[in-house]
Amino acid sequence: MRDISEDEYRKWSAMHAKASTTLTNRQQELDRVAELIERDMTLLGATAIEDKLQDGVPQTIYTLAQAGIKIWVLTGDRQETAINIGYSCKLIQEDFSLIICNETTHWETKEFLQKKLDAIREGHGSNIDFDSLALIIDGRSLDFALEKDIEVLFLELATLCKAVICCRVSPLQKALVVKLVKRRRKAILLAIGDGANDVSMIQAAHVGVGISGQEGLQAARSADFAIAQFRYLRKLLLVHGAWSYHRLSKMILYSFYKNITLYITQFWYALFNVFSGQTVYESWSITFYTVFFTALPPFAIGVFDQFLNARSLDRYPEMYKMGQRGVFFNVKAFWGWAINAFYHSVILFFLGTVMIFNDIESDGLIGGHWVYGVTIYTAVLTTVLLKAALITNMWTKWTVVAIPGSLALWFIFLPIYALIAPKLRTSTEYDGIVSHIYPNVKFWLAIIMLPVLCMTRDYGYKFLKRMYFTQPYHIVQEIQKFNIPDYRPRMERFKKAVHKVRLLQRLRRTRGYAFSQNEGGQEKIIRAYDTTVQKPSGY
Repeated sequence: MRDISEDEYRKWSAMHAKASTTLTNRQQELDRVAELIERDMTLLGATAIEDKLQDGVPQTIYTLAQAGIKIWVLTGDRQETAINIGYSCKLIQEDFSLIICNETTHWETKEFLQKKLDAIREGHGSNIDFDSLALIIDGRSLDFALEKDIEVLFLELATLCKAVICCRVSPLQKALVVKLVKRRRKAILLAIGDGANDVSMIQAAHVGVGISGQEGLQAARSADFAIAQFRYLRKLLLVHGAWSYHRLSKMILYSFYKNITLYITQFWYALFNVFSGQTVYESWSITFYTVFFTALPPFAIGVFDQFLNARSLDRYPEMYKMGQRGVFFNVKAFWGWAINAFYHSVILFFLGTVMIFNDIESDGLIGGHWVYGVTIYTAVLTTVLLKAALITNMWTKWTVVAIPGSLALWFIFLPIYALIAPKLRTSTEYDGIVSHIYPNVKFWLAIIMLPVLCMTRDYGYKFLKRMYFTQPYHIVQEIQKFNIPDYRPRMERFKKAVHKVRLLQRLRRTRGYAFSQNEGGQEKIIRAYDTTVQKPSGY
């Protein structure tokens, strides 16, 4: 770039002064015109949207926090309003220490975050309560905090705090915050909003929830789930979320178990026939095992089972933490089920082989290979169905149809299939087999004793686990079963009274209404104002 001469600079300054003078004159003209127009006007009325929290929001946020869910508020409101919203919805408690970041430059923001983070790290072994820290950051500081060299500091400080409130943020900043946590942390993110400015944030999260309300349906249409009010999020997560996690975990593990149990018995049989390719079970029976006879139990468990009822899950939000800790579904649980299936296959095959090895009948003939195969198959089916019954927490009519009904279906199917299949040339293996099975005492002994032996170990393990290695949900199950009264509501009422007193004290100190959730706050002041009365001359 070339240097500007003194004459050129004078010309530029004169032009700038002239333009400024013209702009000032035009502004003054407009102010004179506006004053003439607005003179002697009568105020007919005014409209506004009442900005207040929905019913149940404070209780919902407080309960979700008890469930171990980290809650961040990303709002376009100004800082004072956002902080008061935090107090009103119980996201911030009276005894919280607020870390407020209102910096104006990149380096000031970085220095502030680093200083606060160092102070927290130094006091890690002291009496600092990390559950009483809240980070408040405005939109300008957030712009700098989301830059590459600061984002890690910001995220680390934010995750150490119990609550985070980002105020005066744009829709883009909301999405960037979500993407930052999603990229840097191994956590499942849920974003909830009710307006069009929340769409980008909802779509950036793992799970999006839209509230269909006064601000339109844009958020609801772009979300994975749509709810009418924020308080419904409590039941969606704590009840249906916990049920879904438990049901899917049990369904997946049981599906692996039942298939391993059957197919490992075929592996043991392959050792006896020197891997000749001969199967111990008839081919269509193997297919029907997954398609018909063991298809309904996983379905019943995955749809209808409840390890706790809705009331207990809502009353004890700590139960939601089991999903965060991976109590029901993890590597240890998978290998436990796999080893259990391996153990069952050993009992079913080898003890079953011993029981029916010498199967000479009253006429001097032997039952043969398919009698042996049907006996082991029936014992396997009975065992896996008993296992499904053992792990079922709540029995419904569909559970009865799925578990005992599947076993009944096999006993009805076998004679019909053995009669029709040979005639249709579909399968000849079961031709005449019914007369060798149902009258055979060894068959009935095998399908009763072998499953009982397998389930004895499983039942004993379940007993020891509940009695000596008790999990929190076991205790809640006992409370639910015996309908033990819960005395915690008294303590909750006491806490609410203390919170209300502290809130009133804080309002008296601040002497203002940045935001008021309580009826009788701004609403009474606004509604008491009579616009038809002339204002005093002092105004």
